[in-house]
Amino acid sequence: MADRLLILAWHNVEATWYHPAPPGAGVRGLADQLKRIKLFANVVSLASALDNLAHGRPLPPRAVALAFDDGYLDNLQLAVPLLEKFDLPATFFLVPGLLSREVSPWWETLAWAFTSSPKTEVTWAGRPLRTRGRAGQQSFLWAAERLKTLDRIASEQAMAELLELLEPQGTPPDLRELFLGWDGAGQLVRHGFAVGSHTMRHAVLSREAPEKQAWELAASRAQLEAELDIPVELVAYPSGTRADYDLGTIDAARDAGYRYGLAAHAGICSRPTLPYAVPRFMMQPHRGFSETLARRVAGRLKRTDVSGTDQVNA
Repeated sequence: MADRLLILAWHNVEATWYHPAPPGAGVRGLADQLKRIKLFANVVSLASALDNLAHGRPLPPRAVALAFDDGYLDNLQLAVPLLEKFDLPATFFLVPGLLSREVSPWWETLAWAFTSSPKTEVTWAGRPLRTRGRAGQQSFLWAAERLKTLDRIASEQAMAELLELLEPQGTPPDLRELFLGWDGAGQLVRHGFAVGSHTMRHAVLSREAPEKQAWELAASRAQLEAELDIPVELVAYPSGTRADYDLGTIDAARDAGYRYGLAAHAGICSRPTLPYAVPRFMMQPHRGFSETLARRVAGRLKRTDVSGTDQVNA
């Protein structure tokens, strides 16, 4: 038996505007990842495993817990059948604002705008931003990381400026349709999977005032419990780097009734792990384990002047 836990987490399965990948690579890659996890690890329930660690109870050797953030529709359509095929538990962290179609996924909108812009370059925040090729991808990621440093109101204003500059062509897609609705969330529960909170509106909590942090955390838990008729005791902080939650976030999560708060910086959980700073290793379904690790190391070495965050977190 052991006292260590590795938490692996994904966002989408197949490609989206924000998470580009070759067609079909996501579902094939996730199937391969889950097959390997089933073969080499003991997959455990996330909440139960954290409880066992907190109380000094042993875990099976090579214990791994699985999670999915944001509530992309293909989590239900593609990930759930694979999880059931391999008989693996998982926890889905959902955003009530997205489930209710009241919130738009700004990160997907921004990616669409860069891709659909007729311009090859725009200047924003004093920086020239290319829109084509590898340079365009780097510019988009830089802009997305800068938006994460702003509170919700300032971020919305900055998004409006970017969209005006980019002038994307074509009819804007309803990117909210990429995500589950309440019926889909209910199906996750009926399939036997656990659900946690990912805040009310996917706010980067440390950028918000204390009262707004408290509302994001308390309101999301209350609505998920009311709509799905389940207890919600886990929260995953949006973006989730060490810069994206603070002591105020932890206090607000505790006050809102959560027992654990999960981040998105890599690490192994053990008994000394703080209950409101639980590390997770963020995965991409179309990349193998070795490539994912190499890209994370490279990303840490190549810091930007905006933040040191992992650029695939949303």
